[in-house]
Amino acid sequence: MRTEIVQRQQAAMRQHGLDALVSCSPENFAYLTGFVVPSQPLMRHRHAMAIVTADGKSAVLGVDMEATTIGRRLPDTPTRIWAEFADDCIEQLADLLKGMGLASARIGIETNYLPAYDMDRLRTALPAARFEANHTLLDRMRQLKTADEIALLRRLSRISDQAITDALRAVQAGDSEMDLAGHLTRNVYALGAEQFKLMIVATGERSELPNVGPSERRLARQDVCRVEIFSVIGGYQAGVCRTAVVQDAPPHAERIWRHLVDCKYMLLDMIKPGASCRVIYDAFIRKLAELDLPPISFVGHGIGLFLHENPYLGKTPEIGQTGDALLEEGMVLGVEPLCYRTGHGYGMQLKDMLVVTANGCEMLSDYCSNDELIVVR
Repeated sequence: MRTEIVQRQQAAMRQHGLDALVSCSPENFAYLTGFVVPSQPLMRHRHAMAIVTADGKSAVLGVDMEATTIGRRLPDTPTRIWAEFADDCIEQLADLLKGMGLASARIGIETNYLPAYDMDRLRTALPAARFEANHTLLDRMRQLKTADEIALLRRLSRISDQAITDALRAVQAGDSEMDLAGHLTRNVYALGAEQFKLMIVATGERSELPNVGPSERRLARQDVCRVEIFSVIGGYQAGVCRTAVVQDAPPHAERIWRHLVDCKYMLLDMIKPGASCRVIYDAFIRKLAELDLPPISFVGHGIGLFLHENPYLGKTPEIGQTGDALLEEGMVLGVEPLCYRTGHGYGMQLKDMLVVTANGCEMLSDYCSNDELIVVR
């Protein structure tokens, strides 16, 4: 278990009067243990759960298929292994909680992740226990990154940035989006990432499409190319986007890009501890409007163990909530001035990773300056 995170969870339990926290999702399991159980995100029934009590005891529940991985990563943590297709995972969890003295405890659990069917059976198995939603508490905890998390996200940001930049420099007019994707994925692994998520390769007219993978489309003169990738290590991910043009910029592209770069520097000046997420977003929308570019619903978001985490620099600080949120030192954000529909048949996007510091913010994706459009020859 990660000692610093265990201590954070104990402090949260004292504050909220809880006896234990159960982390069920791949993100929160990894937050507590330091690794992702490989098949858990792929097969939801393969539950992996990590438990911490208010007095510092811990335990892990995992499927037999992953027993060796869990044992290697957590050799000193009490572990209950359940047999896939033979055991009832929820019964095993209930028995584990009983064995930890939690049969009638107040237990925080991720009710937004655990299927309702399983949650109902867990309540039936432990009728004296009081289960409460803990996902908001865990989400809030993850917003403020530790020094180790920031160091890892810095490394991942540079991997994503360099992988994209070098891939764009490796292709030329006539190559396909698939060729570009091949360079990009090789670069990600060569630079040290374990895997990647959400690779976007969108060129020419496809650059207006927000989240598309590569196609057989071939690069042509004056194409705009939007390329984004999330490099991953230990479940943590950093997303960076770079925009390029093929040989020459199409009409209006240089002017729009300069405006988006100006938006970036405005945002960097505004992002600091105590800054209002909504005020930052509103300033961005006003800046976009100077070129009659259409608004978007957010210009930045938290990031770490999930692609989009709170807070949002947007219309709302959290999905489904109103009001505002203030930035704090230690938050890591993906900030992305963009316009998918410029009105000229192409979309453009900057996306960088940054950390909120004591006095402002610091760029983490600093391999390539994106003040100028990258040119594919």
